[in-house]
Amino acid sequence: MTDVSAETGRLHIPIALRWGDLDAFNHVNNAAMLKLLEEARVRAFWRPAAGETAPPTAILDSGIHSGVLTLVARQEIEYTAPVPYQRHPLDIQMWFGSLGGSSIEVCYEVCSPREIAGDQTVYARATTIVVKADAASGRPLKLSEHERATWEPFVGPPIVYARRR
Repeated sequence: MTDVSAETGRLHIPIALRWGDLDAFNHVNNAAMLKLLEEARVRAFWRPAAGETAPPTAILDSGIHSGVLTLVARQEIEYTAPVPYQRHPLDIQMWFGSLGGSSIEVCYEVCSPREIAGDQTVYARATTIVVKADAASGRPLKLSEHERATWEPFVGPPIVYARRR
C-alpha cells in the first residue's frame, strides 16, 4: 500500500521484485532498476482506474488518448548496495527535486522493505527529469496550477550524487 510520510514529504511506493529482475550475480540488474523506477513513477503520478487506490499525487491521465505525454528527458542512478531478491516489496521513496515550467525532477531512494525490522538499506538513489508534452505536437506543456498545488508539498532537496565530475 502506498504511504505518504508527512514528516519527510516523501511518497513510499511498494514495488515487488520479480525473479527475472535479477542478473547472473544474483542482484537486480541495472536495466531492471529503470523498470522498477518507471513502475513507481506510474503508480505515483497516473490517476488510478475505478476501484484502485493511489497517492494524492496521482493526478495525471494516462495514455495517448488524454492528449498529454510524460516524456523522460534524463535519468541518473547511483547504486549504493546490491539489491538482493526478496519477497517483501522494495520501498521506493519519491519526492520532487524541483518543479519547472513543463518539467519535474523526480527523486528516488530505492530502499529495503519497510516490513523488515531495523534500519533500512538504501540500495540506489536516482533522478528522472520528466517533461509534460502535448501528444499531438510533441511540444512542452506548462504544469497546471492544480499539478503545482498537488505536488508542491513533496518538493525537497534534489539528490546530490557522490561522484560528479
